[in-house]
Amino acid sequence: MSTYEEGSPRKKTKSVYVSTVISIALVLLMTGLLGLILVHAKNLSKYVKENIVLNIIVNENVNEGDVLAMQKDIEKDPYVLRTEYISKELAAKNLKEDLGEDFVEYLGHNPLLPSIDVYLKEQYANTDSIQTFIQMASKNSRVKEIVYQESLIDMVNKNIRIIGMVVLAFTVVLLIIAVALINNTIRLAIYSQRFLIKSMQLIGATKNFIRKPYLFYGIFHGLLGSLIAILLLIFTLQFAQKQIPDLVFLRNWYEFGAIFLIVVMLGVLISGFSTYFAVTKYLKAKSHSLYR
Repeated sequence: MSTYEEGSPRKKTKSVYVSTVISIALVLLMTGLLGLILVHAKNLSKYVKENIVLNIIVNENVNEGDVLAMQKDIEKDPYVLRTEYISKELAAKNLKEDLGEDFVEYLGHNPLLPSIDVYLKEQYANTDSIQTFIQMASKNSRVKEIVYQESLIDMVNKNIRIIGMVVLAFTVVLLIIAVALINNTIRLAIYSQRFLIKSMQLIGATKNFIRKPYLFYGIFHGLLGSLIAILLLIFTLQFAQKQIPDLVFLRNWYEFGAIFLIVVMLGVLISGFSTYFAVTKYLKAKSHSLYR
């Protein structure tokens, strides 16, 4: 009988701790997943912007050496990420592949002009910066015209801005929910220990003495829950990249590491503060209020 009486509270306490860790891990998993979505969305935005191309069409009478010299000058521009020289022959080859027939043979000559494809840095991939770049580049006498898809750039920037606002709103809401859920889970766990806390206080234990082990276990549970969440996040990343191989272009382990660190900090801080306030509440409570 005594063995049962001693074992039952221990099992109950262990089950409370296990459920607390699992609850913290699941909440942090959802928070971490949203963080990874944010990182991938940011990297996708950067990838799309840095692959918007401006075609600088060169005059026909300009020799290749001058075009290559102009290309080097363009690459020095602070707006420019990279450039690619497209000769008349390469332009004809690309168009032939797109059309599926040899138009040069049909026309008897190659009407295409050499060009330089310019890719701007992410922060300059907007209409105002592009117009500024075009005004500067058009001053070169070798340039015939500069072609780009203005409507595409406006649409990309508009959609990225809307998606960013929506994801940011979800992040704030989910963060509030995460704090509330972890706090409620820990409060329920401490609630089951309220009589023990008050008993220790009644026999003369100081508040700090009572609070210290609960704080230790609260922080430990937050740390353990966050580590479980990180393992699940890594598994999710590996699974997603196997299913969608193109995600490898958006992979940035430094940013992922920052997300994992934030998950750990959230787990430890939320658990620590929630435990502190929950224990303090019962330390201040009157004995008769514990039965409510």
